[in-house]
Amino acid sequence: MSIQLEMIEDKIEFFEGTDLASIEKKINEQIEYNKAIMLEVASVSHQMHIDQSGKKYFSAVVHFKLKKAMQKGY
Repeated sequence: MSIQLEMIEDKIEFFEGTDLASIEKKINEQIEYNKAIMLEVASVSHQMHIDQSGKKYFSAVVHFKLKKAMQKGY
């Protein structure tokens, strides 16, 4: 039996909420978790939608990539 480990090079995560502060908090927490596995933020995209009753919904997509220093050694 052999175990093969591979580095995660790309990771995309989705976030949603009813206010920007809650999404920002979730993203910041995930950034800290991903630092432990050598991933950094490559890009962030976000949108806001207002439904018919006037309620706002926010969503964001964050693309994490392997840190550049690790890519050279990998």
